[in-house]
Amino acid sequence: MATVSRVLNGKEVVREETLRQVLAAAETLHYVPNVAARSLSIRRSHTVGIVLPDVHGEFFSEVIRGIDVAARHAGYHILVSGSHSDVGEMLEVLGAMRGRVDGLIVMAPDVAHASLHQSLPSDLPLVLLNSTDEGRDAITIDNYGGAQAMMRHLAGLGHVHIAFIKGPAQNADARERLRGFRHAMRGLGVTATRHLELAGDFTEESGHAAALKILTLAPRPTALFAANDAMAVGALAALAEAGTAVPGEMSVAGFDDIPIARYVAPPLTTIRVDIADLGRRAFGLLLGAIEQPAGSAAGRRDCIATTLIVRKSSCSPAIHTTTSARPDRKLRGRRKGEES
Repeated sequence: MATVSRVLNGKEVVREETLRQVLAAAETLHYVPNVAARSLSIRRSHTVGIVLPDVHGEFFSEVIRGIDVAARHAGYHILVSGSHSDVGEMLEVLGAMRGRVDGLIVMAPDVAHASLHQSLPSDLPLVLLNSTDEGRDAITIDNYGGAQAMMRHLAGLGHVHIAFIKGPAQNADARERLRGFRHAMRGLGVTATRHLELAGDFTEESGHAAALKILTLAPRPTALFAANDAMAVGALAALAEAGTAVPGEMSVAGFDDIPIARYVAPPLTTIRVDIADLGRRAFGLLLGAIEQPAGSAAGRRDCIATTLIVRKSSCSPAIHTTTSARPDRKLRGRRKGEES
């Protein structure tokens, strides 16, 4: 048994002849190591848990992809579940994963800080995505800087009357993007913005509904900035149905740069977040905490920079769509996450 273990685990040197005999026997018997038994013996499952608000949508699938690529490279598997932004469901998921994973990556931007702090297990290495908790490793997105960069772009084109489709009120990312919008509007001399802020929930349906309301505003905005790309895609569909030319009559912009953003008509101007890299970096932090728990310092913070991506859905309010076509430009900011 010990010889077989040494061969299959590759931890110790075994004579070439013995190595060949064991591998031949394993092949003949179609032997597959028992992962559960191995986990018991080494007290490690080589599995990490991922808890997201949802597992549907391009943003979350890109996060999962980034974690999965990094995990497989390190010899780990992933266990994924959604919490639907509900503390009770998150507690159930965390309870089900306890004992089955070596560490956790948790995204809970919709959960209040106090509830989040009470819900997180203290006996497992853990990394938070897009939320923070004292003493926990966390990775966030420069949401405020990204929103500021988009507003500078739209203002630079000549837009002043800009509408904004908000994300969920309880969502930390949505609040920071809204804060960036409001501060930029004040810089344009527009102090009252509430009538230009339309409710949304990060879904295409809410973006579609908000865009139809924006068309009824008087005076009508010349630009529409959605707090994520999914809502911007919904807005594009609503404007097309209403016969409103984009960007000739209304420029449209989003946030995240999900894969579909470059393929909609017209291609979407947006703020790029390297979503897969967000997942990769989260796993890197978690792996360090798993493999060197004694030497790893809790409470590390990392912030993902953003990049302004200019495509054909935005132009000067005086320019019609036939004269606004131009190639994509990637403008990186002087400050982290902002376009100069």
